[in-house]
Amino acid sequence: MNGAMTTGKDKSGRFGQIFWLTFLVVSLAYAWYSFYAPPNRIAWIDKYSMAKQQAVESDKPIIIFFTGKWCSPCQIMKRQVWADEQVMRIVNDAFIPVEIDVANSDATATLSRFGINSTPTTIITDSDGKVLQHQPGRMNKTEFLELLNQQ
Repeated sequence: MNGAMTTGKDKSGRFGQIFWLTFLVVSLAYAWYSFYAPPNRIAWIDKYSMAKQQAVESDKPIIIFFTGKWCSPCQIMKRQVWADEQVMRIVNDAFIPVEIDVANSDATATLSRFGINSTPTTIITDSDGKVLQHQPGRMNKTEFLELLNQQ
């Protein structure tokens, strides 16, 4: 035979290459989907104490988002909820927004004060710091807007 025929070994090698290439592409797409979060125009504060001071001065409630760079559900929520124009407008107009990175050593007191043990977690407090809403876990835009409307 002159090499014009393909052997079974050649076919399985080609299948393996296609399989692993497909696996790589799907894995990279999933990683991008899980960890990409576009910037948003929310006026985030990164310290609860500063937010509390602003809340007292403005008599606005505080919305606290506990997150982590490694937290895939947090990044998805940042992309699907926090980057939404309607959400950005409501949050900036009606709340003092605080984003707390749970890996930040400066956040220990805030994590302890609110008993945070998972991310994402969203908490709404009044201007004095009394918890009005406590929502652990990822929310979609509709659920998030319902949470905001309960105020």
